Amino acid sequence: MQLARTLQNTLQTAGKHFPVVLVTGPRQVGKTTLLQMLAQPHWQYVSLDDLDQRTLAQTDPALFLQSHSAPLIIDEIQYAPQLFAALKLVVDEAKKPGQYWLTGSQKFHLMKGVSESLAGRVAVLDLLGLSQAEALGKALQSKPFIPTPEHIATLQQANNAPRLLHEVYQDIWRGSFPQMQTEQDLPKDLFYKSYVQTYIQRDVRDLIKVESEGSFNLFIRAVAARTAQLLNYADLARDVGIDQKTAKAWLSVLQASGLVYLLEPYYNNLTKRLVKTPKVYFLDTGLCTYLTQWPTPQALEAGALSGAIFETYVVAELLKSYWHNGQTAYLHFYRDTAGKEVDLLIEQGNTLYPIEIKKTATPSTTDTRHFQVLQKLGKTIGHGAVICLKEQAVPLNTQVTAVPLGYL
Repeated sequence: MQLARTLQNTLQTAGKHFPVVLVTGPRQVGKTTLLQMLAQPHWQYVSLDDLDQRTLAQTDPALFLQSHSAPLIIDEIQYAPQLFAALKLVVDEAKKPGQYWLTGSQKFHLMKGVSESLAGRVAVLDLLGLSQAEALGKALQSKPFIPTPEHIATLQQANNAPRLLHEVYQDIWRGSFPQMQTEQDLPKDLFYKSYVQTYIQRDVRDLIKVESEGSFNLFIRAVAARTAQLLNYADLARDVGIDQKTAKAWLSVLQASGLVYLLEPYYNNLTKRLVKTPKVYFLDTGLCTYLTQWPTPQALEAGALSGAIFETYVVAELLKSYWHNGQTAYLHFYRDTAGKEVDLLIEQGNTLYPIEIKKTATPSTTDTRHFQVLQKLGKTIGHGAVICLKEQAVPLNTQVTAVPLGYL
C-alpha cells in the first residue's frame, strides 16, 4: 500500500524549476517509492546499490549519464560522488528543469558534492519516516506547525478524532518506517534487526573505519538510551569504552545517515547563563525502542523511557511538519544554568514561540512557568503551546494553548 506523502507537492514544484532534485533521508523511509510514484512513465531508473552501475558511475560518470538518458532517477547517489561534476555539465548544456531526481542516505557527505558542483542547480529536500498525518491519510493537509491561535484553530477544524494513549504508544513503539506502519503483521524485531545489520554493513563501513562492529552497535544503543537528553560525549564514550574523539566521529555518522538529530540550545549574547550543549534525539522512535529493548508498547508507556520517548516523538513530528513541506525548521530549546528549561522554541524572524511537551491529558499553567524567563532574550515571544494528550485544544491562559498530539 502506497501512502501519499506531504513532500510530494514540494517535490513536483521543485521539479518544475530545478534541473536536479535531491531527496535525502535515512534508508527505508520511502525516498525511492515517492520518486517513482511521481515520475512520468518515460522516466528511467537506476540504483547505485547495483555494483556494476556503481562502478561505471565512479569510473566513467560521463559514460554512465550517456547510458541512462534524462529524465532519470538515480538512487543512492552517495556511492558515486563523481557524478556531481558530470551532472553539472549535462544540465548546463540542456538548460531545462526536471532532468534528474536523486536520492541519498548520507546527507552531510552528499552536500559537499552538491555545494561544489551543483550549487544553484539542485533543490535539496529532506524525507523522514511517515508523519502522523501521513499515516492517518492526511498528508496533503499537513503544514509547518506554529502555535499561533489561527493555526491551532485550523488544526482543530481538521482533526476530530482524539489520539488515545495506547494508540500513541503503539505507533511510537512500532516506529515511522513505512513498512512498519503499513504491514502490521511484520515482526518488529525482525525488521529492525535486519535494518541495523544492513545499516552498519552498507553505510557505517563507507563513512568510518569501525574496527569492532560490536562496539558501534553498543554505541548506537547508548545513544538511543539518551534520547531527549543533553549530549554528554564524555559520559557516552565512557559507557561504550571509546575516546571522546571517536564518540564525536561516530555520532556524526548517525547524523549523516539521518538517524539522529541534534537540537541546538538557543543562545545569544544578552545572557551568559545559557547552556550551550545540544540535546540528542533519535528520529525514529521504533528504532530507538528496539535498541533500548522495550518488548511491548505497554511496557514502554509504563517504563523509565516513557516521557523521553514521547518528547522524541513530538520533536520528530514537528521536524517532519517543516521538512516534508520543503521548509527549514528553526528549532531550539532553552536551558540556563539555574535549571530553567523550555522544551522547544520555534524561531520565525524576530519571534520565538515556546512549546512544552507533556505526557499528560491534564496540562496546567504550571507546565509553562519557565516561559517568562524568555523575556530577557530580547526577542518577541509569541503564543505558546503545551503539546499533550488532551482530546481538544484548550486555552491555558491568554498566551498559551494546550494542543493535542493528534493535531500535529
